[in-house]
Amino acid sequence: MSHPTNRARVMRVVLPVVLIALAAMPLIGSPFVLHLAVLACLNVVIVTGLALVARTGQLSLGHAAFVALGAYGSVLAEREWGLGFVTAGLVGIVLAGIVAAGLGWVILRLRGVYFVLVTFAFGELMRLALLDGSTFTGGANGIANIPPARFLGLVFDTRLSFYGLALGAAVLSVVFLVRLARKPLGHAFDAVHDNPPLAESTGLSVHRLQVLAFVVGSALAGLGGVLQARYVGYVSPESFNTAISVGLVIMLVIGGRRSVWGPLVGALVLTPLPELFRGAVQTQHIFYGAALILILRFLPQGLAGVLSLRSKEPV
Repeated sequence: MSHPTNRARVMRVVLPVVLIALAAMPLIGSPFVLHLAVLACLNVVIVTGLALVARTGQLSLGHAAFVALGAYGSVLAEREWGLGFVTAGLVGIVLAGIVAAGLGWVILRLRGVYFVLVTFAFGELMRLALLDGSTFTGGANGIANIPPARFLGLVFDTRLSFYGLALGAAVLSVVFLVRLARKPLGHAFDAVHDNPPLAESTGLSVHRLQVLAFVVGSALAGLGGVLQARYVGYVSPESFNTAISVGLVIMLVIGGRRSVWGPLVGALVLTPLPELFRGAVQTQHIFYGAALILILRFLPQGLAGVLSLRSKEPV
């Protein structure tokens, strides 16, 4: 059996090569493959935000609501106020963070299933609010003809160019999570997850740490919404329903809730499935259910746990 230190060294060399190869594959694939790659990158950003919330011991079933806040906030800021892409995007991200701060301060005193139920209710409330606010949101018809992203003098109006933007955002989000796991703040998040009373007794504010993780995670979801709106060119309330939130949770669980690589692995594995099973939705749900059962039974640390890339020992 190889020594753990030697295995870690090998992974530090092999992992970047594998990731670079995966990032380059869509460039030589079909337009459909490139489309899936863009969606996977956006999901990496969004699920990374969910992973931050999970690191403090909570699991949100309303994560798609913050994606919606980022998307609608940025689109409306650009349409109503004439802001540029970057400024409007910041408005969407900050809006998601502010709403998360207010909501989180109230509901993060709840534990377990009660927190999950409240976030589920919030997600549905947000969807209904978007449906009813047709004056600004377009109601069920949504908002179409959203202009492409413009950044540093570049216009990201093709799949290939947007892939570069989405890939950059995905890489930065993963790097952020990896570096956070090695910092004292990341260790504090882990302590809160493992034993909240003990963490509180050592001087850590469990509530404040959970609110901080919730705000930052929701802001990342908002960033994913900003990019998604510009890529698709259209937003509607049904683009951010409860099924989307459930899909994000499944990505995180299958990838690995406690792993810094969980969002990446989960997004790469599960993003293509809705497209591949588009003609058989029920089959897709059966696969999701079977995969969840098998992962929770045999791989409780997720697929990333197979490579021993646990969050407490990031590569």
